[in-house]
Amino acid sequence: MSAIVNATYPTLNRNAGHRAMGVARMQLINKWTFLGIPAVIIAGAFLFSAVIWALIPDSVEVKYSGAGQAVMWYFFGLGIQSLTLSFPFSQGLSVSRRNFFLGTVGLFTVLAAAVSALYVVLGIIEKATNGWGLQGQMFAIEWVAEKSWFIQWFFYFVLMMFLFLLGFWAATVYKRWQTTGVLVMTLSAAVLLVGAIALITLQDWWPAVGTWIVALTPLTLGALAFVLVLVLGVAAYLTLRRATP
Repeated sequence: MSAIVNATYPTLNRNAGHRAMGVARMQLINKWTFLGIPAVIIAGAFLFSAVIWALIPDSVEVKYSGAGQAVMWYFFGLGIQSLTLSFPFSQGLSVSRRNFFLGTVGLFTVLAAAVSALYVVLGIIEKATNGWGLQGQMFAIEWVAEKSWFIQWFFYFVLMMFLFLLGFWAATVYKRWQTTGVLVMTLSAAVLLVGAIALITLQDWWPAVGTWIVALTPLTLGALAFVLVLVLGVAAYLTLRRATP
């Protein structure tokens, strides 16, 4: 513990930018959780998919695999862990909640950007090699891969940031209001969802909703998710300001 404090504390005592970077360094002390496991998830998902593709007859033109999204869902867990595991320790080092938020979210912004770039590259390789020579499709999902590389990167990046901030905000709610807060948040989300479904059903809007969903593109869906990312970011920061370690 003393080694961690000695390595991190000097950085946290400089200006605000250095303090936020110090928080990022503090998060990366556990590199296995934040870097190693995502790498294992991607590699493991690919290897398992490749084995399944090899077992499927070649008469099947395209062999889909949804395993590529596994690491994206792991970002939700990372959002929870990055708050619950590190926030109490950071408060012991007198790190402001603002710097903790900026350092943590900044770190995962970089991580999400890197993983998204990896997905784009793997998708290009997948298309060039006829699905890794097995007619597989895991990274180059047609609906996304047919767009430019930047739209692909933006789509993956926003989804990962959305899941990360959703987990991060849920953890801040727990820190702020404990189990009661999480229960109220979950029930409120369920009421809103059921209410929306009921309204659409009563107004007979399902055909219009279906048409709107079908018309969505990776860019428009990514833009909508980006708005949610901003909302979640603001909500998480405002909740964190009152959270206790």
